[in-house]
Amino acid sequence: MTFEDLNLTKPLLKALSEAGYTTPTTIQHKVFSVMMSGKDVCGIAQTGTGKTFAYLLPTLRQIEYSKDRLPQLLILVPTRELVVQVLEEVRKLAAYTTLQAVGVYGGGNIKVQMAELHEGADVVVATPGRLYDLALNGSLKSKNIKKLVIDEVDEMLNLGFRPQLKNILDLLPQRRQNLLFSATITQEVEALMKTYFNDPVRIEAAPVGTPLENIEQQAYEVPNFYTKVNLLDLLLDRHEEMNKVLIFVATKKLADQLYGQLELGYMNKIGVIHSNKDQNHRFNTIRQFHAGNYRILIATDIIARGLDVAEVSHVFNFDIPEVPENYIHRIGRTGRADQKGIAISFITEREKPFQEQIEELMDFEIPILPLPEGLKISEILTPDEEPKVFMKNIELKRPKREDVGPAFHEKKAKNQKVNIRRDHAKEKMAKYGRPIKRSGNKPKRNS
Repeated sequence: MTFEDLNLTKPLLKALSEAGYTTPTTIQHKVFSVMMSGKDVCGIAQTGTGKTFAYLLPTLRQIEYSKDRLPQLLILVPTRELVVQVLEEVRKLAAYTTLQAVGVYGGGNIKVQMAELHEGADVVVATPGRLYDLALNGSLKSKNIKKLVIDEVDEMLNLGFRPQLKNILDLLPQRRQNLLFSATITQEVEALMKTYFNDPVRIEAAPVGTPLENIEQQAYEVPNFYTKVNLLDLLLDRHEEMNKVLIFVATKKLADQLYGQLELGYMNKIGVIHSNKDQNHRFNTIRQFHAGNYRILIATDIIARGLDVAEVSHVFNFDIPEVPENYIHRIGRTGRADQKGIAISFITEREKPFQEQIEELMDFEIPILPLPEGLKISEILTPDEEPKVFMKNIELKRPKREDVGPAFHEKKAKNQKVNIRRDHAKEKMAKYGRPIKRSGNKPKRNS
């Protein structure tokens, strides 16, 4: 099947041909006719299988010309990076049409985004938080929205967008087509569909957790952080074909630590992005990696959902994710568009339970390679790797009430007070040898 076999308009076909696309992926041809029929759809497909075009082609095909330029298609995504990338795909497909598209996200200038919406837009791509703000201040006119796409909905809920998402769904017209796309379907996603969707058709491109066939998976067992750094440095030095390398880590702290270790060795050829980096830094870093100016990009899992970079030669799992599905999202950044890719994982003893969960999800055992000759095994541990010493808290047993003595003790003899009646006459007799008496007569005055 080719795109010519789908019921697409000439402008869309011309844009696809110009961009070098000829054959639809499995998810793209499976959902096309169902979406064109107007039914609600739940599309389940792995990262890198063409989900974006799967929902863009039928929805853009059905947008009608509107003189007032009120939004007809609303696309919600979890991150600002994904807003930019989906917006680029919309504009690529709409190159030979008069469609207007606007992207809005947190961190951008809200007044500029308000002005863009005021000028008119057929398609709006947005993160939930910023979109809800624009809806509340009246900048987003939702009365003409006919189609709603929620992309990477599971990650959207993980990031805490549940309240905004529900508020947006309540604001939209009741008569609309709902289209949901995700790599995994959780109980929360099921509950959302049950409340807001109308008997959605579920379409799977591949079972969740199935490893992509065009990605070769490898792993090394290593003892600690600094040995991982040494192994990564050695592999990058020995393999020139590792020319566009994406390295995933679990935390922002670890991303900065790894960047600090590699920065001097790959000056001006390495970048790092995570949610603490400002918007301009993140966009510029991705642009540099896209353009091939950066050989290495270090990223956290959140970015895994919003990063679409062509021709990534290798993905490194510097650590093993605790959530098995995140491994699938990570390695799906390579081997895209039917190209071959390689995913390499570094596994410590502590991470082996995570490895087992991933292998169980995929029903596939990741091959373990021997450590290369010349690798320096570090004995230095990071503070997080050092064994923790737990002091046993011994509680003193309190005595029972019946065993408790009086709440006072006997005073020393010198401190004891005894009331004794004193004989002053006797005391003075002993002191002066005679009794001393006071005379009651007053002295006479000389006349």
